[in-house]
Amino acid sequence: RYEPTWDSLDARPLPAWFDEAKFGVFIHWGVFSVPSFGSEWFWWYWQKEKREPYVKFMEANYPPGFSYENFGSLFTAEFFDPDQWADILKASGAKYVVLTSKHHEGFTLWGSKYSWNWNAVDVGPKRDLVAGLAMSVRNRTDLRFGLYHSLFEWFNPLFLEDATNVFKTRKFPTSKSLPELYEIVMKYQPEIIWSDGNGNAPDTYWNSTGFLAWLYNDSPVRDTVVTNDRWGVGSICTHGGFYTCSDRYNPGHLLPHKWENCMTVDRGSWGYRRDAQLDDYLTIEDLVKQLVETVSCGGNLLMNIGPTHDGRIAVIFEERLRQMGAWLKVNGEAIYGTKPWRAQNDTVTAEVWYTFSPKEGKVNAIFLNWPVSGTLELGEPQTKLGETQVKLVGYKELLKWVALGEKGIAIALPQLTPKQLPCQWGWTLQLTDIN
Repeated sequence: RYEPTWDSLDARPLPAWFDEAKFGVFIHWGVFSVPSFGSEWFWWYWQKEKREPYVKFMEANYPPGFSYENFGSLFTAEFFDPDQWADILKASGAKYVVLTSKHHEGFTLWGSKYSWNWNAVDVGPKRDLVAGLAMSVRNRTDLRFGLYHSLFEWFNPLFLEDATNVFKTRKFPTSKSLPELYEIVMKYQPEIIWSDGNGNAPDTYWNSTGFLAWLYNDSPVRDTVVTNDRWGVGSICTHGGFYTCSDRYNPGHLLPHKWENCMTVDRGSWGYRRDAQLDDYLTIEDLVKQLVETVSCGGNLLMNIGPTHDGRIAVIFEERLRQMGAWLKVNGEAIYGTKPWRAQNDTVTAEVWYTFSPKEGKVNAIFLNWPVSGTLELGEPQTKLGETQVKLVGYKELLKWVALGEKGIAIALPQLTPKQLPCQWGWTLQLTDIN
């Protein structure tokens, strides 16, 4: 059994499925999807920081005295079709999904008994959005279902009172935050708890270790659940399950501890933005590159989309997800279930990243630029004459190669028209019998 101490909790082995999964989809959805302007931090930027674009936006579009709470009834979700969402998620090639059950605004996407009149069952959609998606994902896909949950809430009076008392009192976690966490675990049995938002309070204020000890020892998901590292000041990148370290974290080198790169297709926001321009969205080339770099360095990629207030996944997000799935359909064996190789990227040719498939004993070299010369030079592999074989994934015949001294290989790529290429945006060479 795990003790409610970091020493004990950090010793828990991470369930193997998480490292094998490699790719998940993050969904930021909430009342902030109604103004859908600027950022999911709309309430804070408008009311607390009084940033000019937000203040002007409200003055121009809403009557005087309009409060953020008034957006709640406009969060309608009338087009939310969880089966359709599940089908898009399945088509993306992702192995898990993480939904914001509650962001820093405090609005819960389920009918929480600890969030009176500020939840999706009492206000707005008048339905349990978490249950809807959980059911569809479990019925229609093999994705693992996870939930994001913000520890703190910007404007909750109980939290503000505790903060004024320098967190010597604990009214907010005991009456709101912790009961909600237990509630979502018992009700939806998520296999990922993605915690966020420490509110500048230590983990002792949140009783994070007490909750995690229960989660790992006695909860219905104790054997499969994974958690992140955002459990109070000082825990990020140090304690918990996998490390997130910061948003859009991509160190570019191998880390000793399992980590996740959570990033978003819209560079400017995690929630949906009506004011986003085409240039604000990452291209599929950008996303494939992020995935390959992240996985070669031992991480998982958690790629975020923001649905609209009426429950649609905007077509640009759907397109990116389906493109990822198309790429993974061809190259998935170089991603799923792989381990980092002794080299993460190539020393001779840029934009070549390596993974290792332990079951088959294959080294995968994923290259993002097709060389004009038709020859790809790799500095890292050490070949064995007469034994090493090179295959382009999605192409039938073996490729010809020559060794470049002790270390290194030059590979003749097949001459293919764009239509004959196995895929776009990046290609995988499988090397067998490599030293």
